[in-house]
Order: sequence, then C-alpha cells, then structure tokens
Amino acid sequence: MYAPLFCKSSFSFLEGASQPEELVRAAHEFGLPAVALTDRDGVYGIVEAHVAAREAGIKLVIGSEVTIDDGSSIVLLASNRSGYASLCRLITVGRRRSEKGSSVVGWREVYEHAAGLLALWGGERSLLAREPDPFFIGHGLKDAFGDRLYAMAARHRRAEEPRQESRLRHRAGKLGLPVVAAHEVLYHHKARRMLQDVFTALRYKVKLSEAGRLLEPNDEHALKTWLTFKRLFEDDAAAVARTAEVAARCTFSLDQLRYRYPAEKLPDGTTSAEWLRTLAYRGAAERFPAGIPKEAVEQIDKELALIEDLDYCGYFLTMWEIVRFCRETGILCQGRGSAANSTVCYVLGITAVDPVALGLLFERFLSKERAEPPDIDLDIEHDRREEVIQHVYAKYGRTHAAMVANVIRYRPRSAIREVGKALGVPETALDRVSKILPMYGDVDPTALAQAGLDPDHPTHQHLIRLATEVLDFPRHLSIHPGGFLLGHEPVETIVPIENGAMPDRTVIQWDKDMIEELGLFKVDLLGLGALNQLHKAFDLLREHKEIDLTLATIPREDPATYQMICTGDTVGVFQIESRAQMAMLPRLKPVNYYDLVVEVSIVRPGPITGGMVHPYLKRRSGEEPVVYPHPCLEPVLAKTLGVPLFQEQVIRLAMVAADYTPGEADQLRRDRQGDRGGVRAAGLRADPRLRRVRLPGESRGELRVDRLRHGVAATAPPRRVHLRAAQCAADGVLHLFDDHRGCQTPRRPHSSRRRLRQRLGLHP
Repeated sequence: MYAPLFCKSSFSFLEGASQPEELVRAAHEFGLPAVALTDRDGVYGIVEAHVAAREAGIKLVIGSEVTIDDGSSIVLLASNRSGYASLCRLITVGRRRSEKGSSVVGWREVYEHAAGLLALWGGERSLLAREPDPFFIGHGLKDAFGDRLYAMAARHRRAEEPRQESRLRHRAGKLGLPVVAAHEVLYHHKARRMLQDVFTALRYKVKLSEAGRLLEPNDEHALKTWLTFKRLFEDDAAAVARTAEVAARCTFSLDQLRYRYPAEKLPDGTTSAEWLRTLAYRGAAERFPAGIPKEAVEQIDKELALIEDLDYCGYFLTMWEIVRFCRETGILCQGRGSAANSTVCYVLGITAVDPVALGLLFERFLSKERAEPPDIDLDIEHDRREEVIQHVYAKYGRTHAAMVANVIRYRPRSAIREVGKALGVPETALDRVSKILPMYGDVDPTALAQAGLDPDHPTHQHLIRLATEVLDFPRHLSIHPGGFLLGHEPVETIVPIENGAMPDRTVIQWDKDMIEELGLFKVDLLGLGALNQLHKAFDLLREHKEIDLTLATIPREDPATYQMICTGDTVGVFQIESRAQMAMLPRLKPVNYYDLVVEVSIVRPGPITGGMVHPYLKRRSGEEPVVYPHPCLEPVLAKTLGVPLFQEQVIRLAMVAADYTPGEADQLRRDRQGDRGGVRAAGLRADPRLRRVRLPGESRGELRVDRLRHGVAATAPPRRVHLRAAQCAADGVLHLFDDHRGCQTPRRPHSSRRRLRQRLGLHP
C-alpha cells in the first residue's frame, strides 16, 4: 500500500478543489492506511480533516507546503508534537512578516525549525529539480534534517517531468537522500478538475478561456487508488513503499495537543482557586449589602467547586480582570448569554442578573456532563472596544494571545459571481442573477431564467453546476468579531498566527468551531452600540440634570417608561426597536421587567413557528384559561402561563418529566439544537424502563406519568402515546431547535412540529 503525502484541500485557497473531509473519506474508501494534508503555508483545514479521519478510522499526517523567499517550496510533515510546534512557528514567522494572504520564509529559518519535522524536497516548485544545482541549500537541509530529509519524486504524466526527475534523482544520490514517490493531490475525484481550473483562473485574475498554460494540463492531480499509483511508479517500487514508511514515522495527532489556559498573576502563595473564591465572596458582599442569602452562598460554593474541579479558574479570573480594566477606564461592559445563569459571574461583576433570584439554571452555562469550556460573551461599548482588545494584547503578548479567525465561505451569491467571472459571463448578467438568489441555501437554476439568461446554454449549465460544487468552500479568512485565544504556552505552538486585515490585529488560522472541537478556550469581547449610547446618555444626564446613573442603578419599573413601551414608541431602544417588536408591544402590554424578557423572547422564529405566541397572548389577556399538561409541570411553566418559551424551561421539563440531571437535560437541549438527537434518542430507547407495560391495577394515567418521568417526554417507544406533557416537552424542544435554524430555513409550523415529534418517537 501507499500513503499520499502531498495533498492540498480547499484551504489552499483557490488551489485545492476538495474539502479536507472529502480527501480523507476518499482515501478511506480507497483502502489507504493514511493520508497527509499539506495545504500551502497553513494548517487551516487540519481540524476538519482530523474529525473526518477519526470518524473513518484512517491515519491523518499533518503538514504544510512552505513557500520560500526564492519562489521555491518544500513540504514539511510533523513527526511528533515538537515537530508540529516547529511547523506552526515557522508558518507564523512567514505569515507575520508578509501581507495578508501571503507567506515567505528563508532557508535559514527552515533549518532553525527542523526539529521534529520530516522534509519532502521535490515537486514542481522545488529547487532540487531546477537549474542551477542548489548545492549549498541541499547540504544545509541535510545537516538540519539528517535522515528526516527525503527527495520527493512527483509524477503527473507531463512531458517535462522525466527530465526533471532524472536531475532530481542524480542530485539526491549525491546528497544520499532516499527517494519517496508522490503526486500533488488537488482534488479527491477527477470530476473536480473543472472546478480546480476555475480556481486557477480566479487566482491569476483571468478568464478561464484566457488561462492557457496557467491551468494544469491533465487530471492527474486527483487522489489515486493503490493500483493506479503503483502503475504510475512501476519502475520504482521502493519509492512507493517508502510513502508508508514516511507516514509511519509521523505519529503526531491533534489529540496530543494539551492546552493550558494562562495563569493570572496572583498574590504570593495563593492558588487560582483560592483567589477566585476570595474575589467571589468579596463581590457577593458588594452585591448583597444586607447580607449574602443562604441560597446564594450554596450556589456560589457549588459553582466554585465545579469550576475548580474542571480547572477553569484561570478563565474566570481573566474575565474578571478584563471587566476590572473596563470599570477602571470608564468603559461600559456587560456579560450576556448563558453566563447570566452563573452566580459566580454575577458576584464577580461580569453579569448584572441575579440567577438565584430569577431561578436560572447554572447547568445551562456549565456542567460536568458536558465537559466543555465555558463561553462568556462580554459586550463592550463599541467606540472603545479597541482599547480593551489592545489591553489583552499588551497583557498577554502577541505570542500568547491572538484573535480567532472567521472563515468566509462561498454562498449562492458569491459562488455565482466568482464562478461566472471565471467563465466569462457578463458582470451585468451575474449581478441580476445574484440579486435573485438567496444569501443562504442552494443555487436555484430557475434564477437564470428569471434574470433573462438561457438556462440551456452550455456555459450557463456549467455555471450552475460549478457554483453548486463550490458552495461552503472557504473563500478567505476574516477576523471573528471579538474572539480571543489565550494560552499559557505560546499560541503559535498550537496554531500559526498571521496578520489580520485591520491594523494591529493578529489572528490564528482556525475559526471558533475548530477551536471548540479541540476544547480550546475562547474569550469573546464584542462591540455593542447600545452601550455606547447609554454611556453618552449617562454623561448628558450628569451634565444637564445632575443625575448620576449607572447600568446597575437605572430604575427597572418606571411606569412612564412602560407606558411608552406599550404604545410601541420604542424607535432606537435596544432589543425592542424592530418592526416585529413594535407590533407585538401593544398586544403583550409589558408592565414590568419580566414582561420585557418575555417580549424579547417571544418574537423569535422558534415560538412563532412552534405556535406559542397566540396561546400565550390569549392566556395573558384572559381569553383562554391557563392549563398545564400535568400538575408536575406547573412550577416549570407557571411564569409563562403554561407555554414553554425559554431554553431553561426545556431543561427543566426534562428534569421534572424525565428525571434528568441538570447536565443531562442541557445535553438534550444541545443535541436537539445541533440536530444530533438521533444518537441520544437511540440510547434512550434502549432503556428498559421505557418499554414497561401497564401493571395490574395501574391506571393509564399513572403509567403515562411514570413513562413521562423516565424519558418518554424526550423520546418514547414506537407506540401510540397520548401524553400532553410529552407533547408539551416536544413543543419546547421544537421551539429551541427552530430558534437556531428558523432564521435561515423557515418551515411551516405544523409540518415542523410533526417532523420533530416523529424524531422524538411521539405520535403526531
């Protein structure tokens, strides 16, 4: 067998024409033992490839084709953890000195970062096959890499390759380098050749008809089967066998990454856990001047124990330090999202909502069952967010702090525009078509006819096919709105760092989904214009009315304010300024803070498509009685009049109705949110308690309640089960599910509910 050692994916932007997971799956289908991913000057796609390789059970070799400042290149593979760190450092050096989108390093820098790396020297852009003889470079590489340096003979059935390979083998013999067989893989199947040609035209900014010799002359850049590759190198079986030898020497996997969050500077002899506890109770004394309630003390101790057990103390101390910096410099900031469910976040001043008083579930934010890093989103007034970002850079240093990337991918409009440009379709026509297409979804062929183009024209058929193929391919790298990756060890040993498009910004090569997949911590510093407006309003009140207000002292239940809100007079008011909110306000008539919480929550795709808006409004106005599916659910649904509106209610429904632990209930919520519930449902159906039949003397109602308590609300056996409580739980999960997906793919309420209930095993 052989292992392809020179593969480029779509993350070699505008060069590779297959996604990383497509290459891995194809290698697995071919029965290959391993596959390498060697994108140009980066490791952008290795997380996606790693996940695919883990699922397929195939070995992934991690590397990169590194560009040298003389225009040549060399392929470097990580043999172990230190080699991977060397590769990331080397790419960082090249990226940081170059403009965005490019990277170059010198040969001396390659020598200096050789530890733990295997080098494959050869290929179309290598000096080893060119004139003049790279004598000194060859000896420098030999000294640096030793027996980890190979001459790479790459074949693609081109006329000039035999002459180049002969030169390469002659020089390799003089240097004592073993020859390894290879071919540059740019796509997993020959059908992607046309797409690769389009990418080449886009990379060189020419039309496909004018690209000429810029294009690859044949389709020999597709991933090959063992027999095809063996025939390609039938004159050198040893070079073929050596591919497996090289792959075997590369033992590094992303599973070996051991990430440590940076430790904060602490008073002498104090541990992170002790200092966090001190700060928490110091803040609690300020939050509760009349004395810390017993419930709050119990909750703080419970949260601190879990935070210490999961070793997240440093993360909370970092967030506290950032909030303290904002307070000291007069910058308004406010934590939001599920962090509001944490009492520790509340007493540290990160959030402003008392979760104990509101009965919020901490497990919605952090749980042992989920075992995922906490995610605290910190809103900062927009005009001064850059000060906070630069403070983080200054505190941790550019080597230990970098912003998270945002991978911009091809969507229908951008796909049509760029593919059409390469095919030579007039820009005016492309503009008409792109305006008809949606921002997300598929490329609709009928859009061509609507734009006045002939859908049967061969060029237009190519346009639709290629634009469809390119959907979800990475287009370029951007910067996450405010996500930071911080590390105790230099971040550049985990992932390369490069320059962002904005001044004084550095960004890693992975996006938020990739770092979450690897369990890395992300700190989110987000800009919010409403906080900027509030700051200006506070300044004006202080200057002209001598009224000194803060976020914490704004009157919450001012009758005159609620009168204006009930009339829909909310233009410019954060959260309730949209047309939909302004139309709902006179109907719901909020009179207190909790009513506003309901107002903001109810005008969302989930409650609307889940059929929860009208029942709530009718019950609120007295037109419909407040009823509960089962008495045990009344404490969960009482505040929303029997209608589930919040994600916390979905969690509590599972806890009350199915005896879930808080962590298990939150995992159920996350499973449904990510549409991964099938696995969870299968596990629940295997529980023998769910298959219990009615016992003698037991009423149907008692059986139903017992089944409900043992998980029928989440997923019932495939039988007719008439449980309004279970239906209510299903509606709650549906609302949760649609809240995250309804914005992109609106669905009819009844069919949506029916599909979810079928997935849950409930009768429609």
